[in-house]
Amino acid sequence: MMKETEEKLALSLTAETTELLPFLPYLLQDFWEIGSNPDVMIELIDKYVNLPNNVMILDLACGKGAVSIKVAQKLRIKVKGIDLTSEFIEFAAQKAKEFNVDDLCEFVVDDINESVKTETNYDCVIFGAVGSVLGDPVETINKLKATVKSGGYILIDEAYLPDENKRKNVRYNNTVYLTKQQWSTLFEETGLELIETAFCSNSGNLDSGSGMAAITVRANELIEKHPDKKAIFEGYIRSQQNEYDDIEDSLVCVTWILKKL
Repeated sequence: MMKETEEKLALSLTAETTELLPFLPYLLQDFWEIGSNPDVMIELIDKYVNLPNNVMILDLACGKGAVSIKVAQKLRIKVKGIDLTSEFIEFAAQKAKEFNVDDLCEFVVDDINESVKTETNYDCVIFGAVGSVLGDPVETINKLKATVKSGGYILIDEAYLPDENKRKNVRYNNTVYLTKQQWSTLFEETGLELIETAFCSNSGNLDSGSGMAAITVRANELIEKHPDKKAIFEGYIRSQQNEYDDIEDSLVCVTWILKKL
């Protein structure tokens, strides 16, 4: 399972091979927010989730913990973040102390495919820009549903095709994107109510021009240190740029908040 998860993780981070995984902390060292926009998550949680003191949020594939920490700080609720990359979890724990929310945040290194088997009864689960780490869309939805209580919420960052005609234009072909209608049908079939759609801006994200510039610098530094892996690092740059172009030209990026019926 771990090898399969690593392969899915690599694809979710636009890495063409698992050989790149040990280098991702270096490549992404200039960024804290490597997935979802924390402000969007905070707004949706604050708007829809009943926030007594005992609310519990689960952040799967939490990366460096930006969403978890900012949600905890702003809303004063407990958040558990889980990620497979130990360097990211160490960074998140340090940030939680820096933001004085280490009493509200718990960070754990684990394969989220295993975590979803035991993490249950949460008020809300966050799955932010993680792609197919949990499997295909049906598997992903069912695994996320298992972590929240009846009436609980699922927050998903995703990108969809506005229509089938756009599929032929997609450059990053390691992800199979659904159309908006296909997602809507899936939600209905799996017993989820779509509460709100927040359309995403890429400003400040890894896919921005400044983000690509920073990643390119780090990749070139690694090429100097590991010339035998030049093709891997150059492939990562290409994949990142392709994903950026897809977001600009072919995809609609959204954050959905869904309610488990």
